Amino acid sequence: MNFLELAQTRRSLRTYLDKPVEREKLEYVLETARLAPSWKNMQCWRFIVVEDAAGRAALAETMGETNPGRKALTGAPIVIVLCAVPKESEIWEGKDFMMLDAGLAMEHLVLAATEQGLGTCWQGLFTEQKAREALQIPEDVRVLAMTPLGYAAEERRPRPRKAMSEIVFHGKWGRE
Repeated sequence: MNFLELAQTRRSLRTYLDKPVEREKLEYVLETARLAPSWKNMQCWRFIVVEDAAGRAALAETMGETNPGRKALTGAPIVIVLCAVPKESEIWEGKDFMMLDAGLAMEHLVLAATEQGLGTCWQGLFTEQKAREALQIPEDVRVLAMTPLGYAAEERRPRPRKAMSEIVFHGKWGRE
């Protein structure tokens, strides 16, 4: 599968099979995240792999009652929590490179998961302090996102995308 096919294939999945993820596949997706680029090569990201049902349930409790992500976190065999260490990044001219760097690492992870035949669903709507407490994360570390990881129990159609002419300008803003 080439990169365009990979990008076209990736979906946010919310239901997973009751099937364990092979250790080699888990290590592969984590390795791709480790290799992501970062501001000044500071590599501010950290990942917590949560495999036990109680830990996944505790993470689901950090979300609102109606959040569909709750089911995804409890239904998948693994949840990967994305954290970042702010002192291992910088803000320059108002640009928070910690968020960009962590996002790049997570995107590497979710695309690698797709390549390996695994599903993910980037989750950001949770109470950070509750997640920190559930996983004993120090106060000086940010909890930015999490994703279930497992084999899909559903097929999802592609979501609509904006036309290239709406998002790409040549030379100056607004020029097609």
